[in-house]
Amino acid sequence: MKRGFYILMAAQFFSSLADQALFVAAVELIKNGGGAQWQQAALLPMFALFYVTLAPFLGALADAYPKGRVMFLSNGIKIIGCGLMLGGLHPLLAYAIVGLGAAAYSPAKYGILTEMLPASQLVKANGWIEGLTIASIILGILMGGQLVGHAVSSRMLAFDFPMIDTGVDTPAEAAISVLVFIYMLAAWFNTRIPHTGVEMRPMPKNPLELVPDFWNCNSRLWRDKLGQISLATTTLFWGVSSNLRYLILAWSAAALGYSTTQASSLGGVVAIGTAVGAVVASMRMKLDSATHVIPMGIAMGVLIIAMNFIHNVWVAAPFLILLGALGGFMVVPMNALLQHRGHNLMGAGRSIAVQNFNEQACILGLGAFYSLSTGMGMSAFGAITGFGLIVAGVMWLIKRWHDSNCVKHKDEVDHLLQIARHDNMHG
Repeated sequence: MKRGFYILMAAQFFSSLADQALFVAAVELIKNGGGAQWQQAALLPMFALFYVTLAPFLGALADAYPKGRVMFLSNGIKIIGCGLMLGGLHPLLAYAIVGLGAAAYSPAKYGILTEMLPASQLVKANGWIEGLTIASIILGILMGGQLVGHAVSSRMLAFDFPMIDTGVDTPAEAAISVLVFIYMLAAWFNTRIPHTGVEMRPMPKNPLELVPDFWNCNSRLWRDKLGQISLATTTLFWGVSSNLRYLILAWSAAALGYSTTQASSLGGVVAIGTAVGAVVASMRMKLDSATHVIPMGIAMGVLIIAMNFIHNVWVAAPFLILLGALGGFMVVPMNALLQHRGHNLMGAGRSIAVQNFNEQACILGLGAFYSLSTGMGMSAFGAITGFGLIVAGVMWLIKRWHDSNCVKHKDEVDHLLQIARHDNMHG
């Protein structure tokens, strides 16, 4: 791997670390402020809001400027969101601003992989960057839980700056203050990412021209016989797994009586399994065999439903590791296949923006559904059952869809697999 790839991984690690810890801090901020449970559940849909609404523009932005610069500015937006949260803006609105930074960051982060590396290294690179991202999720969730816990927050709040009133008076606010500095560190790494030399695609003078272009790119990827399968799979995976972060917090409180600090450790356990599955997939899977992992998605849905029968942490921990490992092993080759098809059909930034739009729309839809259901009195156990049925059912339909493509459009599928096999060997 090139040196720039490792700098990219460092930047991604610290930015993602702060993102995950901020989610826990925002949940605690709403909880301590007396906000309803539905507001806590609504954090994830609000984070996804700009991914969906600005999708036509963010991919083109990532293709128009050096991606390291785009990532630097994106971390700056995240810092502004944290500042607004500390300044008293409602956590849901401030978290949406942080989501704007993340939405701009993502097409640049993934798009630069196809600029830096040949196709033969895409699965491996995805495995490492997803594994490192998941490691940051583990540590970020754990760090967020510890920062808002009494042991750490009491020491941070004990700091007194002479003649300066910081306005930081609660554990959640102290945690957010620490996270601002982590975002700054990520931004510094962004400045060290080298220019890849790939020709930039200028933004049109009228940004609204990007909307039909985006929908054309979206349609092309959904029409592609391999792109549609990988896009459907990753869309569902990220839609459910992102909401599962909050579901595990709610489930831990209901089934195990855990506090936010204790429950955050179980979220880290899922991420450990995902990291293991991602790394194993990066070593064993190839682009042309990516669709073989679809049955693992059905198994994930069944395991999610089985969570309702667990009331002991010693059973829950290995169970959640297995659940995470299945997801990690499934998403890495599918992500790589989707990037490969997107890069062949359109620009890297545009293809990632299409992917983000679909995935975040799924996060937004499922999160809004869960938030609404919570407001109407649905328990965490009922929500988990619903999510499990959605995963198992939709993944079964995706499998049927791919099997049908292999029969009805055999020549086209074989041709696309041959391209993937050739690029994997000679890229």
